[in-house]
Amino acid sequence: MSEHLRDRVIETLHTIFDPEIPIDIYELGLIYEVRIVDGDLVEVVMTLTTPNCPSAQSLPAEVERSVKAMEGVRDCNVYITFDPPWDKSMMSEAALFQIGLF
Repeated sequence: MSEHLRDRVIETLHTIFDPEIPIDIYELGLIYEVRIVDGDLVEVVMTLTTPNCPSAQSLPAEVERSVKAMEGVRDCNVYITFDPPWDKSMMSEAALFQIGLF
């Protein structure tokens, strides 16, 4: 059951886009981990493209709001980390292709 919820959370994360780069945050490599705790609590560990990212407040809040709105989710905690720091090598092949780097 929790694996199914995790897959649904990832689908939801694919609908959230970085405002500066027209790629969803999952393909962009900003999501480091999605955990399901006690069956209905979602924890998302994510990063931003830079520590001074203009979306530092809005993007994590959008992740929390979108995941909390999902059926079967009691709550969502979003944790920001810069370890390891994000770089373009974390992007999926599809994302690299989309911006012409693959």
